[in-house]
Amino acid sequence: MRILVTGGAGFIGALAVWRLLDLGYDVCVVDNLSSGHRSALDRASRLAGRPVEFHLCDVRQTSQLISIMQSFRPEAVMHFAGLKSVAESVACPELYYENNVQGSLSLVQAMLQCQIDRLIFSSSATVYGANGVPPFGEDAELGPVNPYGRSKWMVELLMRDICSAHPEFSGIILRYFNPVGAHPSGLLGEWVQGSPNNLVPYVMGVLQGRFDRVRVFGSDYPTSDGSGVRDYIHVLDLVEGHVAALNLPKGLSVFNLGTGRGYSVHEVIQAMQSVSGRIIPFDVVDRRPGDVAVSIADPCRAHQAMAWKAERGLIEMCQDVWNFAQCSPKGYELE
Repeated sequence: MRILVTGGAGFIGALAVWRLLDLGYDVCVVDNLSSGHRSALDRASRLAGRPVEFHLCDVRQTSQLISIMQSFRPEAVMHFAGLKSVAESVACPELYYENNVQGSLSLVQAMLQCQIDRLIFSSSATVYGANGVPPFGEDAELGPVNPYGRSKWMVELLMRDICSAHPEFSGIILRYFNPVGAHPSGLLGEWVQGSPNNLVPYVMGVLQGRFDRVRVFGSDYPTSDGSGVRDYIHVLDLVEGHVAALNLPKGLSVFNLGTGRGYSVHEVIQAMQSVSGRIIPFDVVDRRPGDVAVSIADPCRAHQAMAWKAERGLIEMCQDVWNFAQCSPKGYELE
């Protein structure tokens, strides 16, 4: 089976590429390398012992996508490409609607032109409304509170309409909660240039001496220690969810990919201290606009429909992140 992976040089995309290659799939990656790393694909290929086809291409370039698809003839597309910073989306919403929404529309147009009828889309738990009560099931009220979440929601609406208009089309929407972790080899993980937007990469930046202290946004949330609580999922469990989605029937499907268990910011810091053996200094600062107190998945639908379940816990996630930092202290910069 041939799989086209957009954004395959990014954090989750490169790990998905490795797993697909490892399972015997033929893989073609399109990525504009705005945040991904070409060397991450080289590492994925080495780990799997199989080659990967790569094209430097932006998903908004519809004609180039069509040419690639006509040559490679994929039977399914995994769509990871897109911008993902909540803070950046608030400051520059036009970038998110252009990249995430227009890019996804361009991809769907190319797929329809080439008669490729299976799309697995990386959505986000940010599509759930701020007034909802966790754990969030797939039928919970939607109402994202920032442009990043709204851009994901718009793509979900696009996929619903495409599946309605084209009964032969399979649209699988996977709503991620908080991916953390790395390949246990230490060769593939998340490397963020500049200041990360997510907690664990920032903690790693402090441990590596790139930042002085972790900022804990908020101390007055209605949680056990006043900090925000999130459902963290190991990135390898997340990747297995994508592989399982390849076998779903025709039509639209929506699944949460999470563990159903939440951890606070302070619990994550403590876990990283445990695996690293180092003290992690932090400052408590004001809440960030758009953040919710608690975000936890109800993953039961994925359990039932795909026989998929997250298996790895927080300590294993943090251990793999720390291992990647030790094995690749400069990330992918030197390759």
